[in-house]
Amino acid sequence: MIEIVDSERCTGCKICVRVCPINVFDVVPDGPPRIARQSDCQTCFICELYCPEDALFVAPQVEPLPKGEMRPVEFGQYRRAIGWGRDRQPTADQDASFELLARVH
Repeated sequence: MIEIVDSERCTGCKICVRVCPINVFDVVPDGPPRIARQSDCQTCFICELYCPEDALFVAPQVEPLPKGEMRPVEFGQYRRAIGWGRDRQPTADQDASFELLARVH
């Protein structure tokens, strides 16, 4: 679930607003987008994937944590894991899911 838009990192490009398939964000003039419909987030990581500044944190948990409970924050975790972004190595060549598909077919 989308948790944080870091105003320090965000450049205001609004890419996250455009790529979100559920319309979770609202545009804020002269500021970072606002998470307006957090409960609608489907934890697809698309906004985090496309954020060029790693300014978003999407938690892998679909449900919010109980009030007052904290989770570790790692900006750009999904982009890093798949190798998207500056100075990162793509990991597509390590994907072996095609082997599973071959077994099914």
